[in-house]
Order: sequence, then structure tokens, then C-alpha cells
Amino acid sequence: MKPIKNVEVNVNTQSHNTHQEDIKLNLNVTDYADLIVEYLHQLGVEYVFGVPGGAIEPFYNALARSARRGGPKAVIARHECGAAFMADGYYRETGRLGVVCSTTGPGATNLITGVASASVDKSPMLVITAQTALPKFGKKPLQDSSETAIDTVAILRNCTKFNSLISHPAQLESKLISALMETTQSPRGPAHISIPSDVLRSSYPHENPNVHVNYLMNRSSLVDKLAVEQLIEEVISSDNIVLFIGHGCGRAYPQIQKLAESINAPFVTGPMGKSWVDERHPLYRGVYGYAGHKSARELFKNPEIELVLAIGTSITEMGLGNLANDVLNKLIHIDETVESFSRSPMAKLHVCGHLDIIFNRLLNAIDAKSWQRTWCGIEFECHLNAVGGYIDLLEPEKCHSNESPIKPQKLMSYLSRKLPVSTRVFIDTGNIWAWATHYLSHSSNAGLYRVSMEFGSMAWAIGAVIGSAFASPKKPHVCISGDGAWLMSSHEIGVAVQQNLPILFIVLNDSAYGMIRFGQQLSEAESIGWELNEVDFAALAKAQGAEGHIIEKVEELHKIDFDAIFKANVPTLLDVRIDPNEVPPMMSRIKNLAEDAEQVNAYE
Repeated sequence: MKPIKNVEVNVNTQSHNTHQEDIKLNLNVTDYADLIVEYLHQLGVEYVFGVPGGAIEPFYNALARSARRGGPKAVIARHECGAAFMADGYYRETGRLGVVCSTTGPGATNLITGVASASVDKSPMLVITAQTALPKFGKKPLQDSSETAIDTVAILRNCTKFNSLISHPAQLESKLISALMETTQSPRGPAHISIPSDVLRSSYPHENPNVHVNYLMNRSSLVDKLAVEQLIEEVISSDNIVLFIGHGCGRAYPQIQKLAESINAPFVTGPMGKSWVDERHPLYRGVYGYAGHKSARELFKNPEIELVLAIGTSITEMGLGNLANDVLNKLIHIDETVESFSRSPMAKLHVCGHLDIIFNRLLNAIDAKSWQRTWCGIEFECHLNAVGGYIDLLEPEKCHSNESPIKPQKLMSYLSRKLPVSTRVFIDTGNIWAWATHYLSHSSNAGLYRVSMEFGSMAWAIGAVIGSAFASPKKPHVCISGDGAWLMSSHEIGVAVQQNLPILFIVLNDSAYGMIRFGQQLSEAESIGWELNEVDFAALAKAQGAEGHIIEKVEELHKIDFDAIFKANVPTLLDVRIDPNEVPPMMSRIKNLAEDAEQVNAYE
């Protein structure tokens, strides 16, 4: 890895996590709980997701006062993990900080999976947990989670960027500001403060907050000027270039697509990079990695490739980790976070900095050279496919099947054609990863396809889509989940019912943990533990006040009125009975697991 030299610093005044307009301060701050809410108000945070409890009650009192004055308000989830997923979804829709809170003890431990997921996905999140009053520490009060009991601060240490117990009221303001700042500094992620209930109730000694935190949340941009100049030279002197677009490209995707068009460079994505691209662009060759496409794999086998620009990504088994060494040696790794380069020591160049700045400079250099040369690019054949793009699909004929039970390929193809372009699509963990990665096509390049594939938390999408819908209730929202994930967190649909959010939940029902079943089948392992009981998910949704429909035939699928669903005042659940014997396109994952087993056997 090459050291970063000749670093240029810029201040990013267009922070994604702050309102640019002047926000009126002071929501009548009387105690430290009010102070926290006031700082959230400065940042434009509208909602705090969580579950109430005795120790966190002073903070909920402050949120109640805030809501009456038009400031941040509480959203009550059904489980703290679901609340963390909601905060993540809120951030993905707004670019503003997600905030989640819990009471002490089991309330805090219930948060762990949601916070860990945000940590791995680099989603900014403020995590507020309560503690029993300081005088009760070490005296075994109910739900004690201080350092002498079940230490929740220690438990959350490894999945947060900042993590601290507030042991005196005078510490709260400075530690809160530190936590807020850490959430947005590269790499982004969650920060945790744990606050005893008596500290939350303590009187704040000043008339106004000491700091306008918006200014401190602006992100400095470190740009390796020398590396950018080398990048420009490499691109200008190469004809056949391929772009790999990762999850971190949202800030700069318009410039990246313009670059691809300017130099006639085909581009591929990782499974999470699908979020940003127009999958119907003629230069798009599909997903490389998990559940990917033959067109993407064949592209990297082309011996004419001179450069591969890997942008906004880590080198993982879900993406570029499986490339041949001769291709990896042609790699230029471009990312905002230095730690991402630890997985690509073989790269010929590392370029660190804000992607929009880097690609604006690269485009300016290309424009300056455009009168001198053109880029021929790599030639490839492309034909319109069943989902409206130009990538190669496995078994494309099943996208047109009218058989019952419904083929998952058919469902994904139908949704690709029928969902409005502005639909926010959330993909849950499980078999749906493979079906959506390979067959679901989204033509928006605004980050409206959303998936969490790093930590792989089941039921993430169920909470995240609700958090997003709070932020943009008039935009269409869809959550596509498997029956296994839905059984873990189906109760959260009650939040959407209570708040009149017209979210469409689609459950692929095959009475199985499908990813487990087919993983065992494809790897020739024992078949165990994947069967689920048959469940009427439509009835379960109706029991909570939502609309629910069982979809067993393609004709019933074609009768769905999406416009009416998205204009309703309640969520709708479609219990889609899919063919349980269709094998998802997940062989790359099986191959990686098999290689892990071989390495273990060799070690033993």
C-alpha cells in the first residue's frame, strides 16, 4: 500500500447530515435530556426510534415536549433491534443522522444486531442507552447494566466508533458532541453514549447550548493530490478500462457514469453497488460476485483490459475478492476511507479522498484531452433481456413463466417492469438476496435500491423500510423479504399501521429457510434445520390492521394495483407462494464456503 502524500484538505460544506438552512435554536432547554434533543434539532433530525422504559423515561419526556413544539419526536418500535434498523433506513433516505434509543439492560442488549449492522455498512447513527441512577450502580437494581453487572458499554464497544458512559452531568455535552462528530467522520458509523437516568434529569446550567453543532459536523475532505494526478495519467494513457462500482459511490455516481460514457468503459457493480446504477444502461454489464451475471464474469476475462477502477468498495468475497490475480494487478482502488485499502495491497495505485472531488478532476482532465483522442473501449455484445436491461440472465425463460407456484424469477421480472421508478426497494437477507441481485432491475441511479449485505442481518429491510417511509411518506416504498426473516420481525408492521404508512411488504413464502436449504443442497451437506411451518402471512398482517393478500397464481400477480396500494393509508402485505424447488443463483457463496472448509482441512 502506498503512503498518502501531498494531501490537500477541503471543507465539505454540503454535509449530508445537516440542514443547510438556519435552524432556530433552543426548544426550551431545562435539563440534559432537553439538551440532547436540542442538538438533534440543530441537525435536522425529525425522529428518534426506540422502545420506552423506566430508565430512559426522562429522555422520552424531553421528546414529548419537543414534539409539541415541532421538534424531534419519538417513534415507538416493537423491538429495539427493529428500531435500530429504522434509524438506518431513515439515514439512507435523508442523509441525516439516524438516532435510536433504549432503556437499560435488555433494552440495550436488544440493540446490538442493529447497531452492528450499521457499523459494518458505515451508516451514521447515534445510539443512546440509559443506565440506572448513579447511586444504584453496583447495588443490583432491576436491569442493572453498569460496569459491575451486564456492562452494556463494554458490549457495544466493538460495533461503535465512539462509546462512553456519562458518569457526571458535566460530561454529557462534550461527550455528546464528540459522539455526533464521530458518526460522520470517515469512516462513518454508529456512536454510543450511555446515560444514567439521574443525569438525564439533571438541570442544564446554561440558557442556551454552548455549541452550534452543524459546523462541527462538516466533513473535511482529504484528497491525495499526487495520487489523483497519477490516476489521471493512467486513465488518459489507457484505452480499455473497466469500472467496478461499490456501495460507497452514492456521492459521485453521476460523475462516474459520465466518466464511463466519456471513455466508453463498461461498468459492473458489487451486489450492494446496484444501489447507485441505472441497470438498463447499455454499458452496464451486471453484478460481479454473489448471485452475479455471466456478462460481468466474462468481461473480467477479457485479456485486453488495461485498467480496473474499483470505486467506493472494499475487496470482499461478495465482490472483487474472487478476481484473478492478473486482473487484480491492473487495479486502481479509489475510496474515501484508507482502511479499505488494507484488502487491496496488490493494487497498482490507491487514491484516497472524496469521490466527487476526485472524479470532477478526472472529468476535467478527460474534457481537456477530448479534442486529441477518443477511447475505443472493450467491445462486447449486448441484447435486451427479460427485465429491460442488457446483462446476461440465468434461465431467462422463467421470467416469463405462468406456472404455479410462482417462479421467483417471474416475480422479480414483473416487479422490475411494474414498480414506479421512484420506488424505494428494500431487500432483506436470505434467498431474496440472490433473486433480487440477479433478476430485479432498477432503472433509478439515485440509491433507491437498498440492501445490507455486509453483516447480513435478517429482518433488516423490515425495519429500514419503515424508517425510510417516515422520512418520505409520499414516495412508494417496498420491502421484499423471505418468510424466515418475516417470522423474526413481522410485529414491526404494526408501526406502519399505527402511522398510516402505505408500505408494500412482499413475502416470498416457501415454508423454508431457503438460503440454508439450498446452501446445504449445493454444498452436499446434511439437510437439516431449514423447514418452517406453513404460515398465512396475509392473515397475520390483517390481524395487525394491515391489508393482506395471498398470491398463488400469476393471474393474481397481474391484478395487483400498485397505485392504489401506494395511495392507501395502511400498509399492504402480499403473501406470494413461490416455487419452493427453484434454486437461487448463489453458487459463488457456496464456492467461498467450500474454499473455507478446504483451508481448515489443510490447516488441520
